Amino acid sequence: MNTTSNNTHIDELISGYLTQKLQKEELQELHAWLLASNENKTHFMQMQEVWFSAVSANHKMRFDSEKAFERFLINTKENNSPPINKSTSTPNTKYLFLNTFKQIAAVAAILLVVGTLAFWLGRQQISSQFAQISVEAPLGSRTKLNLPDGTLLWLNAGSHISYSQGFGVKDRHIELVGEGYFEVTKNKKLPLFVHTKEMTVRVLGTKFNFRNYDNEDELRVSLLEGKVAFNKTNEMDKAYLLLPNQKVVLDKKTGKALIQQVDAKRSADWTNGLLSFDEEKLTDISKELERAYNVRIKIADEQLLGFRFYGNFTRTEQTITEVLDVLASTNKLRYIIIGKEITLHKK
Repeated sequence: MNTTSNNTHIDELISGYLTQKLQKEELQELHAWLLASNENKTHFMQMQEVWFSAVSANHKMRFDSEKAFERFLINTKENNSPPINKSTSTPNTKYLFLNTFKQIAAVAAILLVVGTLAFWLGRQQISSQFAQISVEAPLGSRTKLNLPDGTLLWLNAGSHISYSQGFGVKDRHIELVGEGYFEVTKNKKLPLFVHTKEMTVRVLGTKFNFRNYDNEDELRVSLLEGKVAFNKTNEMDKAYLLLPNQKVVLDKKTGKALIQQVDAKRSADWTNGLLSFDEEKLTDISKELERAYNVRIKIADEQLLGFRFYGNFTRTEQTITEVLDVLASTNKLRYIIIGKEITLHKK
């Protein structure tokens, strides 16, 4: 096998590893190649950095897979890496890699690169190259991803998280704005921390929903399974414990926290596309609909502000107009739609 062919083959193995598509024998071959020389390790690290820069340009994960792939090609060429580009890849290889890359970039999956590579190359080599990764769920969408430690995370519309590239190797710290549903992989040595401006939640392995939008007055954490401890930012020396089917509601204005008994599974209904309102104020319902349908809602009459509503909708099956029709059927309001602008009036 000549040098060019060998380089192409190795880079195909690396791209397969980054997309988690390698068979056991191929993984062993790549492992052996990594151990063969420091030059090989350096090349692997460069390819890893190119990959992360492609899916997290400007340290912010987005969802334009075409642009991400273009950046990948450009960066690979700039790093003098010939294998994965339009001129040296075979049609089948290029097609398969493009499809795989687009699938991964489209769902914003951060790959299990750092954790496994730590076993091969040692933590010290990796820790110096950690950068911050951000993932965002745009308005009108939901995002499902697996974090590098295997934790499953759903992000609701208008939410974003950030964490270190060393997540799962050095620590497990996440900063959250908006709403996220977590199924946390258990790791006693590395507890997972979710940080917001008002609260920090500490977990080992559990299922919980964390909601904290900037434009809402309350922060809510609902526990489905396991245990979580939480600290209010202004009382970091005092920890509270949350048990299954309990919810903590923190009033962000007063700083007071209240623990309630609930059916915690309902807090995660949104991961299945459900919108559930349990005697919620119209102001809160409007904010939820704005995020879910990427619209803007104005409440024109103050008398509507205290209006409460109970109901369940499926946003993948019901349009914003259908939801508004149900609200209007109470004979308490009417609505006007102009483009993405919705105005609610007292009836």
